[in-house]
Amino acid sequence: MSRPSAEQVAQRAFDLGLIDGIQMQEVWSSLGSRNVPLEALVQVLVRREFLTNYQVDRLLKGERSGFFFGDYKVLYLIGTGTFARVYRAVNPKTNQIVAVKVLRRKFSEQPSQYGQFVREGELGCTLRHPNIVPIFEVYSHRGTHFLVMEFVEGRNLREFIKIRRRLDVVEATRLMTDIASAMQYAFEMGLTHRDLKTSNVLVSSRGRAKLVDFGMAGLGDSLGDQSPDSVSPRTIDYAALERATGVRKDDTRSDIYFMGCIYYHMLTGKAPLPETRDRVHRLSKTRFTQVRPLLDLEPSIPPVVEHVVNKAMMLDPLRRYQSPGMMLTDLRTTARRLAGEDVADGKDSGSSPDASPDVQDQQTIMVVEANQGMQNALREGLKRAGYRVLLTSDPVRALERLQDDTSEVTCVLIDAQELGEPAVTAFNRLADHPATAHMPALLLLDEAQMAWSEEVRADEKRVVILLPITMKKLRMALVRLLRSKTATEPSQEGVG
Repeated sequence: MSRPSAEQVAQRAFDLGLIDGIQMQEVWSSLGSRNVPLEALVQVLVRREFLTNYQVDRLLKGERSGFFFGDYKVLYLIGTGTFARVYRAVNPKTNQIVAVKVLRRKFSEQPSQYGQFVREGELGCTLRHPNIVPIFEVYSHRGTHFLVMEFVEGRNLREFIKIRRRLDVVEATRLMTDIASAMQYAFEMGLTHRDLKTSNVLVSSRGRAKLVDFGMAGLGDSLGDQSPDSVSPRTIDYAALERATGVRKDDTRSDIYFMGCIYYHMLTGKAPLPETRDRVHRLSKTRFTQVRPLLDLEPSIPPVVEHVVNKAMMLDPLRRYQSPGMMLTDLRTTARRLAGEDVADGKDSGSSPDASPDVQDQQTIMVVEANQGMQNALREGLKRAGYRVLLTSDPVRALERLQDDTSEVTCVLIDAQELGEPAVTAFNRLADHPATAHMPALLLLDEAQMAWSEEVRADEKRVVILLPITMKKLRMALVRLLRSKTATEPSQEGVG
């Protein structure tokens, strides 16, 4: 292939929409002639920031695609992963700088692959938190699939640690607090991450940590689904931990373990789990049982910091923090102690499963359910979300208990699938008694019971949910109900 002339390259850039007519004229005017060496043209284009080196390289190779994704002009490649490439791009109409994450071609024709990618993007569009990278747009059409996200000036935490070797305890604790804050927000939304690692934490130029790549594992699981865990390259470390500890794949405590790993890595400069490409070794329990004690690597780490790392990385999930909010509380206390503040013993000790100031320390859900299998599924799913669960199969007894004493119960959940009309009667009677008139309540109806919805006395505090529903969506409904005293959303939710 012959080397193109300067004029040919300029014309190609114009034809592709990389430069406009005014810019082209400015370049030729500054050069004084079109009969110039190619290098001279390239130097002017790059110096005037009309083109980037990345764009020039592709032009010289004769590439005619990949310069635009939708309305966004690609400036350069940021990074590559197993499933996607990420570019820095600009919207020429608004000059907004963004990151564009593009699914690799080999996955773009497989519905199971690009479907998950698109769902991840749609999930990200719902998350708005200062420590989570927002997704602005999801594009999926004719074999091209990409996400448009905030561009974070900075680098990922893995690169940050390589440059710094290790972080001092104050900086590491501050970044870990950002991560825990994001994870508590996601937890309240009923979501887990399932791919927490240093490369999925971005550190902005202002020193703020931001999470990317919230995984989708478990979002489609129905209540009581006992299907075996799948092991993908993206979640293999999670699968290994969960097999070693006997927890389900959507357990937030697995995220907490890997939050501890990130904290450990920042403080020591070394990953606590041996890094290997050997799949069998990565799935081995010994990776988790042979973690070197933190103080063996850094004896100067303060006991208050060691406590948080060790508690997050307890192999027994019952001894770990039970929610990100509990870890966040201890991190905030740790930060104050490192700053020399006088923090009373026992205050902010992490005893609360939820660090949000407008949510009670622990909420108790009374579950009225006649099916043993559903009892188990609801008990485990709600306990993993940090709730205390009281179970009964008798709606009449449930009402009697509540009318005698409501101090222990925050919300009532009644499943009508097997209880039938007595469940609807009990749900309606909650509104009749002064002790329970203002108590939040959820009624689960299946499709065959839809006719009963006309008899239900629903309002902003008594909500009907249509089955089937995933545990995550149920937890999200609970969060909305318990956090809002003046709910404005419809009192009936069709969640399938």
